[in-house]
This record gives sequence, C-alpha cells and structure tokens, in this order.
Amino acid sequence: MDNALYVGLSRQMTLRRHLDIVANNIANADTAGFKTEQPLIRTEPKAPARSADGPNPIKFVLDSGLARDFSQGALRTTSAAFDLAIDGPGFFRIQTPGGQRFTRDGHFRLDETGRIVTQSGQPVLDPGGAEVIIDPRNGPVEIARDGSISQGIEQVGRVDVVTFDSLSVLEKVGDNQFRNTSNAQPQPAPGSLVRQGMLEASNVNPILQVTDLIEVTRAYESLNRMMENTQDLSRRAVERLGRVE
Repeated sequence: MDNALYVGLSRQMTLRRHLDIVANNIANADTAGFKTEQPLIRTEPKAPARSADGPNPIKFVLDSGLARDFSQGALRTTSAAFDLAIDGPGFFRIQTPGGQRFTRDGHFRLDETGRIVTQSGQPVLDPGGAEVIIDPRNGPVEIARDGSISQGIEQVGRVDVVTFDSLSVLEKVGDNQFRNTSNAQPQPAPGSLVRQGMLEASNVNPILQVTDLIEVTRAYESLNRMMENTQDLSRRAVERLGRVE
C-alpha cells in the first residue's frame, strides 16, 4: 500500500473519532450539566511503508485524547425542590457501587427512604461523606446557597460541593459523572453557590456543533476521494508497466 494511503487512513480514523464526539455533543445538548468535548489530534513521524522519493520519516495522524470544556452552562429555573445547580466551579459528590463520583447534573430526587439521590438512585453526599437524608414529614425543604438544608428553623443536612486543583484528573465514566483518577483529594469550593429549583444547562452550542459536523463530514469525504484517486493511479501504473513488459 502507498504511504499516502497509510497516512490517509490514519487521518480517517481520527475523523471518525471526531464525528462520534460531535454527535455525542449534539445528542447531549439538552442534558443538564453536560460539558462539550473536543478531540485532541497529534502527528507522529514513522518510517515509510516503502522506500520512495518524499519525506522520510512520514507523519501519521493520531488520536491524542479528549479535551473537555468545563465552563458553566446557563442556569434555568425548574422550581423543583430537589433540582440543584452550582453557580461557579465545583461538583456534587455522589456515592456509587464503584466509589465516589462527581457531577454537575443536579437533577436529584427524594427516594422512598428519604435520601437525596440521582435519577438512577445514587445517593448525594454531605461534606463528611455521608448520605443526605431528609424526613419529608418535617415540612418543606429549603436549600441555601451554601448547600445547607433546612426544614423550618432546623438545619437537617448539607449538600457537598467540591472541586479539584486540576480538572485533568477527572475521567468521564457515564451517567454524566466523573471519576477521580489520581490521589488528589477534592477540595471545598467556597466561592460557588448552590441554587435550589434550578438546573445548569449543557454548555453545548448546537450551531457550532452542527457546523463542526458538516466540516468533519466533508473532510472525511474529501479524504476518501483522494485515497480512491491514489489507488486508481497506482492500479493504472501497474497495468501500464505490465503492458510494457
């Protein structure tokens, strides 16, 4: 196979990855707390597939990871008592069977035992790492901007909001949650406010993502035509050499 085809194939693989990421962004444009993602691409010099006049080594295109935009999305009012939004940096702490997870999605509810949980039933944690439990018989729940939970004049708990010195330690694990991949401990986020009855919208810009989708699709199609033309030129060259012999 020609070196151009190998390079083209490496680029096609990254374009397909890019296409998957853009499609996922668009699909989550209405997901509370979702953060826009972008592929990271790098080139890597390698020896050519065969000797030829041209660059040596040649540069292949490789997938180098994923960048995530953690900027805050718009806050929208829902008026639901257990819908919470973080105004500022930080994450809610969630307990899962696989360990603690972190999320910006504050679409919570009260389960049958009085715990504040995610929509899938995972408990929300307080600053001490304990589950937040409410007795609904004690009256309406009010959640202050510092995360403290009150029923009447009695404070009954607190929702924890934490952050990390470097957000690069967070790995996406599904269900709009992140896992801490390092030994770094989460720190309080004192400058952030908890907004009751609100949710943070996704920070996806649908127009930009659709534009990106069109550009990636066109690049893939253009590259595919180039590879087909390269193959056709190679085939014709072989046929002519065969006739000469």
